[in-house]
Amino acid sequence: MAADKPSSKGQAWFCATGLPTDIIIEVDDMTFHLHKFPLISKSRKLDQLIEEQGRKSSTVTVAKQKQRETETEIEEEETEEYQEQQDDDEEGDRYRISLQGFPGGSDTFEIAAKFCYGVKIDLSSSTIVPLRCAAEFLEMTDEYSEDNLISKTERFLSQSVFKSLKESIKALKSCESVMTLAESLGIVQRLIDSIVSRASSVDPTLFGWPVNDGAIEAKGASTQASWNGIETGLRRKALARTNNLESWFEDLALLSLPLFKRFISTLKGRDLNPEVIEICLMCYAKKYIPGTSRSNRKPSSSMAAAISESERRELLETIISNLPLEKTRSSTATQFLFGLLRTANILNASEPTKTALEKKIGFQLEQATLDDLLIPSYSNLNETLYDVDCIERILGYFLDGLEERSAAGIEAEIEGNDDNIINSSRLPSLMLVGKLIDGYLSEIASDANLKPDKFYNLAISLPDQARNFDDGLYRAVDVYLKAHPWIPESEREKICGVLNCQKLTLEACTHAAQNERLPLRAVVQVLFFEQLQLRHAIAGTLLAAEAAPMNAGRLSETRRRRGRGRRRGRGRKGGGVTWGGRQKKL
Repeated sequence: MAADKPSSKGQAWFCATGLPTDIIIEVDDMTFHLHKFPLISKSRKLDQLIEEQGRKSSTVTVAKQKQRETETEIEEEETEEYQEQQDDDEEGDRYRISLQGFPGGSDTFEIAAKFCYGVKIDLSSSTIVPLRCAAEFLEMTDEYSEDNLISKTERFLSQSVFKSLKESIKALKSCESVMTLAESLGIVQRLIDSIVSRASSVDPTLFGWPVNDGAIEAKGASTQASWNGIETGLRRKALARTNNLESWFEDLALLSLPLFKRFISTLKGRDLNPEVIEICLMCYAKKYIPGTSRSNRKPSSSMAAAISESERRELLETIISNLPLEKTRSSTATQFLFGLLRTANILNASEPTKTALEKKIGFQLEQATLDDLLIPSYSNLNETLYDVDCIERILGYFLDGLEERSAAGIEAEIEGNDDNIINSSRLPSLMLVGKLIDGYLSEIASDANLKPDKFYNLAISLPDQARNFDDGLYRAVDVYLKAHPWIPESEREKICGVLNCQKLTLEACTHAAQNERLPLRAVVQVLFFEQLQLRHAIAGTLLAAEAAPMNAGRLSETRRRRGRGRRRGRGRKGGGVTWGGRQKKL
């Protein structure tokens, strides 16, 4: 049945067909003035409600008529009252139905009503799930009426929503308002499975780390001209593909925490690239937890600002507990982990949560920067400016990880693999961390509250292979002695004991020999090894000078021999090949 375009007036909704309406349906604070026939032709639920209300209305009307017939005396006032009752009866002919707890509210019912009138409805991923639930609530099945709303919404889900990653996420977000019914219909799990299956085909190398910052960098790079000053279409296509990939991560961050937990749980149950899981967690954390990114110290949404501290702590622990154990190849992801650690300290997260995060950081410590390590101390029991104990624990986890990789390398070597597998996997990262810790020691050495034992323990925690030269460590020792002039001589000697004087360069030895802050024993050791270095340098120079004439004589003798050979070759004649010539191919 076709109808004119419906119109909405304030809190009342009218269907402008030119015919008087005969039913009023209340949904939330909206009143819909409609017609019975279009509704009962599509909805079994409304048909039953209208029929039930019709029976009740007929019973009441018959009772009123019998009561009036028994009255013998009717006064003027009673006549007026009778007229009012007649008007009420006429109004009662219009059915009034209240739909409490209607899925999707009045907006969704309006779409369903338009469908009943045969008006074309526009479906979208944001409205399809509430509309599917509304169709179930109204019992708009194909058995009741051909090509009904349930089948129409199911087709849209299958053909348009489940085939698109972004549309599936939007539809999943809309499930939050109709969660109970959507869950019973299996729509929530179907959407999650659709998103996971699409996410499994995503290549994390197509976008930057983190996703939001990577988008900015990609856009900045796209504005630069190529080497010949001409922008290529390939670059624009790559940027568009990157933006599309990144936008679905941002859409995923709009999910509520319970839905996001279910999604991550399903994601972890599949054999997916752990980087995809980590990027999802990063985007969600950056959306609701301030301080996880140095470029974004404030919550990125009003919803994030509204959540309480306990809710933020629960979210933080959820993010950390779901982080993959695998090592991340991006330094930006490592910075994100340090941001989470700072937030965990501020929010007083549980010790198991912080321990798990510290282990995760320790496995990829070589990707960190000095700025990452400068974690403020939030404990009242710790007098130092920075949390040195935390860095010491992280360093311990890093060394434990190296030992595990070394053990795996030994097993591989026994099986016949490359003999250098241990060094190739261990030394580069170890030396990077050695340089990082030396810089950290130099930074914290000026803290007046840093105890000598704390400085000493952190300095000796790295193995000897972590440093080719001890110049960085010497710089940290010098800063510490300068900032702590009151410590006794025994403590000074202990602090200087972390240095390996044989690893000091000649420049560092020269500086140390004139350093009045060093104890006498340390200065004597430095002078001794400085003399050894000078002696070796002089001896090396003399050996090189002696070897030069000998090498020159050998070179001239070789040239003379080659000259005689060429002359003998030119003097021979005949059918054979000349000396040094090429033989013809057969």
